[in-house]
Amino acid sequence: MPGRAPGRTTATSVFEGGTDSGTRYHWRRRLAGSGHPDAAERRRRVASRAPGAPPPSSEGAILLTATFSSDASAPVEPTFAQLGVPTPVVAALAADGVIAPFPIQAAAVPAALAGRDVCGKAPTGSGKTIAFGVPLVALVAKAAPRRPTGLVLVPTRELAEQVRRQLEPLARAMGRRVMSVYGGVGFGPQINGLRKGVDIVVACPGRLADLVQGGNMDLGAIDVVVVDEADRMADMGFLPEVKRLLDRTPDTRRTLLFSATLDGEVDVLVNRYQRDPIVVEAAGAGAGGDGDEGDVTHEFWAVDGSVRVERAADIIKAHGRTIVFCRTKHGADRVARQLARFGVSAEAMHGDRSQSQRQRALDGFSRGAVIALVATDVAARGIHVDDVACIVQLDPPATAKDYVHRSGRTGRAGNVGAVVSLVAPDKRGDVRELQRELGMEQGTIGPRQLTPLPAGSLPAPRPGQSHDDTMARPRHVGRDGNAARPRGERTARWLEGDGRPDRGGRPAGTRPGATRPRG
Repeated sequence: MPGRAPGRTTATSVFEGGTDSGTRYHWRRRLAGSGHPDAAERRRRVASRAPGAPPPSSEGAILLTATFSSDASAPVEPTFAQLGVPTPVVAALAADGVIAPFPIQAAAVPAALAGRDVCGKAPTGSGKTIAFGVPLVALVAKAAPRRPTGLVLVPTRELAEQVRRQLEPLARAMGRRVMSVYGGVGFGPQINGLRKGVDIVVACPGRLADLVQGGNMDLGAIDVVVVDEADRMADMGFLPEVKRLLDRTPDTRRTLLFSATLDGEVDVLVNRYQRDPIVVEAAGAGAGGDGDEGDVTHEFWAVDGSVRVERAADIIKAHGRTIVFCRTKHGADRVARQLARFGVSAEAMHGDRSQSQRQRALDGFSRGAVIALVATDVAARGIHVDDVACIVQLDPPATAKDYVHRSGRTGRAGNVGAVVSLVAPDKRGDVRELQRELGMEQGTIGPRQLTPLPAGSLPAPRPGQSHDDTMARPRHVGRDGNAARPRGERTARWLEGDGRPDRGGRPAGTRPGATRPRG
């Protein structure tokens, strides 16, 4: 299987360009071998199509990294049409309120359309589904039955459904069909769909392996592969299955890979399965979260364990739509029941709930029928909903990386948000270490007095519940206390994310009942 050219990264040079709107483009060139025979031609194609790019590099140098930065309050230029996106897809994006590309989209789309492999450092909420979805639907050919031409690998069933929903209007605009395959549901509808013919399959690795091994799908016609949330696949132990599946695809395929981090096992995947990829990163992406993060405040409250749930209820009533994190599935169930007693409409979301139960809880949260989702870390990977105002951490995360993933559920696509960690006395040492790793000021504060939202802005409580009627605070509030609006005209739903693995995400060969990620 082809890898990147040997001896990459022996020197670095940087070129800069820009537009009248203030958008800056930074292209980093790493000196490396020439790679496969058409590397020079592909360099010329990218340089001619990508805005702000330097002249074609000399032989032996590959344009490898593009970092776009801009004023977060202004749309990023150029337009999708200027990036070379087909007119029907531009129209489909506009119909969903997506007018101007986000930085990761402006960087990745022209490179992928030019035929380059793309490696994107992109956390959730940065707009990466469109970044890979647009070139995917534009490049794949019509497929024969059981032989799709486009493949998107994702870690979880919730993400598979969300990506499918966002790709469908784009694919329809190009006359292509999309379907998702994952475990936890029957094989019959998925097999029937493949028999009828589908162009793009969005799949969890385990269920896809079952379909391929059963002769229901052939990966020999794949033109474009997308590996989404590669770091989460690594964390959850799915990369061996991903590698086996990629080994079944043609050597000539294009590979687009997106991950919040590009080190460790993800870097191994990049080296083995991508050819001289363009590496794109939205400015600001990294340990701190999304490259397009809004105004997010982070607070650590010193709270006695006996009143944690009551304080959480106060926070939810003050902010609105909130995700509450618990360490265990049993704890999530218990906290959801306790929140109900404090007048907060809440649902638990974890791995012991069926797929239909989890989907109903997520749908209720999306519609506003439920104001709080109480989730474990693994299950929460499938929660990607507009306008999550607040994250409450009843139990501190195990690692700094988990903190970043938790906090990334709010402040998405330029919105504002808050992250409040409730710290019991016996957890203060762990939290100080976490703050040190995150580069935050160490210590805790006492709980602040919060002004609840008006009762009418919260979902109606269930029978026997009651809301506090003393409320007034806008859902989106910046640090200056003023109401804030989402950035620009963006109203698209950002659907990237992940949820709990099931048979659709479990690597082949894992025994039933074997140790699996908690949640």
